[in-house]
Amino acid sequence: QVQLVESGGGSVQSGGSLTLSCKWSTYDAASACMAWFRQAPGKGREGVAALYADGDATYYSDSVKGRFAVSNDKSKRTLSLQMNTLGPEDTAMYYCAVGLQWRCLDQTEALGDAAKYRFWGQGTQVTVSS
Repeated sequence: QVQLVESGGGSVQSGGSLTLSCKWSTYDAASACMAWFRQAPGKGREGVAALYADGDATYYSDSVKGRFAVSNDKSKRTLSLQMNTLGPEDTAMYYCAVGLQWRCLDQTEALGDAAKYRFWGQGTQVTVSS
């Protein structure tokens, strides 16, 4: 089991920035993929950023590329999502997710296949006002 606890959500005006954090518990696996998904009211879950925890691969959806940055600090066991130039379209519940024994070397799979992630946080709300 991997426990995930998100924090850092909140309300911000358009153009502002927020940083989300996801504290993860230790796990016993040779590889892991970690990601941020979001879900806006009435919409499906969207993968916005992911990384291979044991390598350099990072992935971003077209909707956030150039504005968001995902990182993982193993010493602090914290996955982060730095979000800049936020707009109302970024309003959503944000979830961190972890998939074990998976190298997630394919962007389509890393961002598009939520079923590959077995462990999920409780979510943190981000609201951007215009």
